[in-house]
Amino acid sequence: MKVKQLDHLNLSVINFEQSAEWYKRVLGFEIVEQGIQDGQPWGVIKNGDAMLCIYQHPEWGPHDKHAIGDAGFQRVAHFALRITDRAQWEEVMKRENPKLYYGGEINWNHSTAWYIKDPNGYEIEIALWEKTGPAFD
Repeated sequence: MKVKQLDHLNLSVINFEQSAEWYKRVLGFEIVEQGIQDGQPWGVIKNGDAMLCIYQHPEWGPHDKHAIGDAGFQRVAHFALRITDRAQWEEVMKRENPKLYYGGEINWNHSTAWYIKDPNGYEIEIALWEKTGPAFD
């Protein structure tokens, strides 16, 4: 069996509406499905082929990858979203002025990356590949 792609990432969020609005404003995601489960809002947001399922848990604090690791649990350090237009991303950065981590723009062997956090503390790598996508030797 071959997996074609990652279908979606499921994230708990402190505030559904605030998170959905941030993902729309900063990263262009749109709500494509939503509902209520256990009395809390949830939804699927999408941009291109990237989908996130976000569900509200206001009683939980923000994601802290270091605290999770320090507590002895495996953790997700970040997830990456691939972009194709540097100029558009630079316009978003100018408008939104997100805090950039690890010294700002990072040039990897085949890509450029910027690391930001969403309102829930999730670290997101914005990845711009030199060509149309990853090419490994």
